[in-house]
Amino acid sequence: MKVTLLVPTLNEITGIKEIMPQIKREWVDQIIILDGGSVDGTIEWAREQGFFIYVQKERGLRSGYSEVLPYIEGDFVITFSPDGNSRPDFIPVLIKKIKEGYDMVIVSRYANGAKSYDDDVVTSFGNWMFTTLINVLFGGKYKDAMVIFRAWKKEIIYKLEINKRINFPHWENLIGRWVSWEPLLSIRCAKRKLRYTEIPGDEPKRIGGKRKMKPLITGSAVIFQVFQEIFFWS
Repeated sequence: MKVTLLVPTLNEITGIKEIMPQIKREWVDQIIILDGGSVDGTIEWAREQGFFIYVQKERGLRSGYSEVLPYIEGDFVITFSPDGNSRPDFIPVLIKKIKEGYDMVIVSRYANGAKSYDDDVVTSFGNWMFTTLINVLFGGKYKDAMVIFRAWKKEIIYKLEINKRINFPHWENLIGRWVSWEPLLSIRCAKRKLRYTEIPGDEPKRIGGKRKMKPLITGSAVIFQVFQEIFFWS
């Protein structure tokens, strides 16, 4: 079983310089820095460290995931935020768990005493609301359906058609720019009754950089994603 660590960046020079040296390269088989067009030295620093870098062509993390997919060599992919929100020491724990045969494993910020130290009132409520919505509408059993820090089998991206778009260009652009694959993975894994689980893991505060998520826009995009799943996907 090969594992690829996929690290999305967009002007995260402070975080990446502190977090990436904590990751032992022998933990995984491949590390990819997926960059959204950084101008703060993130790309140059990553290149100096010998990381493979893919600079995406279209805006939005969902587009970046789709573009980088052909370069992923791992059977499993771990998506990891280098801004301080994802803890490097949980990578080996996550790998150990996926070896038990799961299709997806989530490092949950709200399971069994875990806590997000980066939440505010808006993000805390939003995460709870959308996780509850996914559980009620699609039969999920999640504590944290939205978090980026998770591992998934590469093959389920094709099996669940995660990278396929419907013919609503304007709305797809909105979703693609503001919502990545994580909510969709949670929805479709629950709908198709794939084998998934969560492990508790605290979310530390961000180190430098700026939060990319815009609550109102992101929330609207997630709502449309839910609507799309109900009416346009079996």
